[in-house]
Amino acid sequence: MTSTTPATADRATSDRIGRLQLAALIGTIAIAAVVGVWAYVLPREFYDHFPSFLGEWISQDGPYNDHLIRDHGAQYLALGAASVTALIWRSQVVYRVLGIAWTTFGVLHFGYHVTHLDHMTPADGIAQIVVLAVAALLGIGIAIPPRTRLRHTAPERMKGTQQ
Repeated sequence: MTSTTPATADRATSDRIGRLQLAALIGTIAIAAVVGVWAYVLPREFYDHFPSFLGEWISQDGPYNDHLIRDHGAQYLALGAASVTALIWRSQVVYRVLGIAWTTFGVLHFGYHVTHLDHMTPADGIAQIVVLAVAALLGIGIAIPPRTRLRHTAPERMKGTQQ
Protein backbone atom coordinates (compact mmCIF):
# COMPACT_ATOMS: atom_id res chain seq x y z
CA MET A 1 0.00 0.00 0.00
CA THR A 2 1.41 3.37 -1.02
CA SER A 3 0.36 6.49 0.79
CA THR A 4 1.40 10.10 0.96
CA THR A 5 2.79 11.08 4.34
CA PRO A 6 2.11 14.51 5.81
CA ALA A 7 5.80 15.41 5.31
CA THR A 8 5.65 14.46 1.63
CA ALA A 9 2.39 16.35 1.19
CA ASP A 10 3.90 19.42 2.87
CA ARG A 11 6.86 19.37 0.49
CA ALA A 12 4.51 18.98 -2.46
CA THR A 13 2.53 22.09 -1.47
CA SER A 14 5.43 24.21 -0.19
CA ASP A 15 5.50 26.28 -3.37
CA ARG A 16 1.76 26.18 -3.98
CA ILE A 17 -0.41 29.07 -2.89
CA GLY A 18 -3.93 28.42 -1.68
CA ARG A 19 -6.92 30.42 -2.91
CA LEU A 20 -7.44 31.92 0.53
CA GLN A 21 -3.77 32.87 0.75
CA LEU A 22 -3.86 34.47 -2.71
CA ALA A 23 -7.01 36.46 -1.90
CA ALA A 24 -5.54 37.59 1.43
CA LEU A 25 -2.25 38.60 -0.21
CA ILE A 26 -4.09 40.64 -2.84
CA GLY A 27 -6.19 42.24 -0.09
CA THR A 28 -3.14 43.22 1.95
CA ILE A 29 -1.41 44.60 -1.13
CA ALA A 30 -4.44 46.76 -1.93
CA ILE A 31 -4.73 48.04 1.64
CA ALA A 32 -1.00 48.67 1.88
CA ALA A 33 -0.95 50.56 -1.41
CA VAL A 34 -3.87 52.84 -0.55
CA VAL A 35 -3.06 53.49 3.11
CA GLY A 36 0.72 53.42 2.69
CA VAL A 37 1.01 55.74 -0.29
CA TRP A 38 -1.67 58.13 0.97
CA ALA A 39 -0.22 58.41 4.48
CA TYR A 40 3.42 58.62 3.38
CA VAL A 41 3.04 60.93 0.37
CA LEU A 42 0.13 63.10 1.53
CA PRO A 43 0.19 62.88 5.34
CA ARG A 44 -1.93 65.99 5.98
CA GLU A 45 -4.63 64.87 3.56
CA PHE A 46 -4.54 61.39 5.11
CA TYR A 47 -4.98 62.89 8.58
CA ASP A 48 -7.82 65.19 7.48
CA HIS A 49 -9.79 62.77 5.30
CA PHE A 50 -8.98 59.07 5.89
CA PRO A 51 -10.88 56.91 4.99
CA SER A 52 -12.86 59.48 3.04
CA PHE A 53 -15.97 57.57 1.92
CA LEU A 54 -16.47 55.97 5.37
CA GLY A 55 -15.82 59.10 7.42
CA GLU A 56 -12.84 61.01 8.74
CA TRP A 57 -11.39 58.88 11.50
CA ILE A 58 -7.81 60.05 12.00
CA SER A 59 -8.50 63.72 12.62
CA GLN A 60 -10.94 62.76 15.39
CA ASP A 61 -8.17 61.07 17.40
CA GLY A 62 -5.78 63.82 18.44
CA PRO A 63 -3.64 66.53 16.89
CA TYR A 64 -1.84 66.20 13.57
CA ASN A 65 1.65 64.69 13.73
CA ASP A 66 3.48 64.55 10.39
CA HIS A 67 6.13 62.13 11.69
CA LEU A 68 3.58 59.69 13.10
CA ILE A 69 1.43 59.70 9.94
CA ARG A 70 4.45 59.17 7.64
CA ASP A 71 5.75 56.35 9.86
CA HIS A 72 2.33 54.71 9.66
CA GLY A 73 2.46 54.99 5.88
CA ALA A 74 6.00 53.60 5.77
CA GLN A 75 4.95 50.62 7.91
CA TYR A 76 2.08 49.82 5.52
CA LEU A 77 4.40 50.17 2.53
CA ALA A 78 6.90 47.79 4.14
CA LEU A 79 4.23 45.16 4.84
CA GLY A 80 2.85 45.66 1.32
CA ALA A 81 6.31 45.15 -0.18
CA ALA A 82 6.58 41.90 1.78
CA SER A 83 3.19 40.80 0.44
CA VAL A 84 4.27 41.52 -3.15
CA THR A 85 7.48 39.59 -2.51
CA ALA A 86 5.44 36.63 -1.24
CA LEU A 87 3.54 36.54 -4.53
CA ILE A 88 6.83 36.25 -6.38
CA TRP A 89 8.77 34.02 -3.98
CA ARG A 90 6.18 31.40 -3.23
CA SER A 91 6.83 29.46 -0.07
CA GLN A 92 4.59 28.33 2.76
CA VAL A 93 7.27 29.43 5.24
CA VAL A 94 7.17 32.95 3.77
CA TYR A 95 3.36 32.97 3.88
CA ARG A 96 3.33 31.90 7.52
CA VAL A 97 5.87 34.52 8.59
CA LEU A 98 4.11 37.22 6.59
CA GLY A 99 0.75 36.12 7.99
CA ILE A 100 2.12 36.39 11.51
CA ALA A 101 3.42 39.91 10.80
CA TRP A 102 0.14 41.13 9.28
CA THR A 103 -1.93 39.44 12.01
CA THR A 104 0.19 40.86 14.82
CA PHE A 105 -0.08 44.36 13.41
CA GLY A 106 -3.78 43.90 12.63
CA VAL A 107 -4.71 42.61 16.08
CA LEU A 108 -2.72 45.30 17.90
CA HIS A 109 -4.14 48.02 15.63
CA PHE A 110 -7.65 46.64 16.17
CA GLY A 111 -7.04 46.43 19.93
CA TYR A 112 -6.08 50.09 20.18
CA HIS A 113 -9.03 51.34 18.17
CA VAL A 114 -11.66 49.12 19.76
CA THR A 115 -10.71 50.61 23.14
CA HIS A 116 -10.67 54.23 21.87
CA LEU A 117 -14.11 54.78 20.36
CA ASP A 118 -15.44 57.45 22.73
CA HIS A 119 -14.58 60.32 20.35
CA MET A 120 -16.40 58.73 17.38
CA THR A 121 -20.00 58.53 16.28
CA PRO A 122 -21.50 55.04 16.62
CA ALA A 123 -21.56 54.65 12.82
CA ASP A 124 -17.88 55.63 12.49
CA GLY A 125 -16.93 53.34 15.38
CA ILE A 126 -18.71 50.34 13.88
CA ALA A 127 -17.27 50.99 10.42
CA GLN A 128 -13.77 51.33 11.84
CA ILE A 129 -14.01 48.12 13.85
CA VAL A 130 -15.32 46.15 10.85
CA VAL A 131 -12.56 47.45 8.57
CA LEU A 132 -9.84 46.73 11.12
CA ALA A 133 -11.22 43.24 11.85
CA VAL A 134 -11.17 42.39 8.15
CA ALA A 135 -7.59 43.67 7.90
CA ALA A 136 -6.52 41.47 10.83
CA LEU A 137 -8.27 38.45 9.32
CA LEU A 138 -6.35 38.91 6.07
CA GLY A 139 -3.15 38.16 7.99
CA ILE A 140 -4.66 34.93 9.27
CA GLY A 141 -5.72 34.08 5.72
CA ILE A 142 -2.16 34.45 4.47
CA ALA A 143 -0.85 32.09 7.15
CA ILE A 144 -3.33 29.26 6.51
CA PRO A 145 -1.80 26.76 4.08
CA PRO A 146 -3.88 25.21 1.31
CA ARG A 147 -5.60 21.94 2.06
CA THR A 148 -3.58 18.89 1.24
CA ARG A 149 -5.26 15.94 -0.31
CA LEU A 150 -3.70 12.78 0.94
CA ARG A 151 -4.06 10.10 -1.66
CA HIS A 152 -4.15 6.56 -0.44
CA THR A 153 -3.81 3.75 -2.91
CA ALA A 154 -6.13 0.88 -2.16
CA PRO A 155 -4.55 -2.55 -1.96
CA GLU A 156 -4.60 -4.32 -5.23
CA ARG A 157 -7.76 -6.37 -4.98
CA MET A 158 -9.25 -8.51 -7.57
CA LYS A 159 -6.68 -7.50 -10.14
CA GLY A 160 -6.87 -10.47 -12.33
CA THR A 161 -7.27 -13.55 -10.17
CA GLN A 162 -7.33 -13.95 -6.46
CA GLN A 163 -4.91 -16.33 -4.83
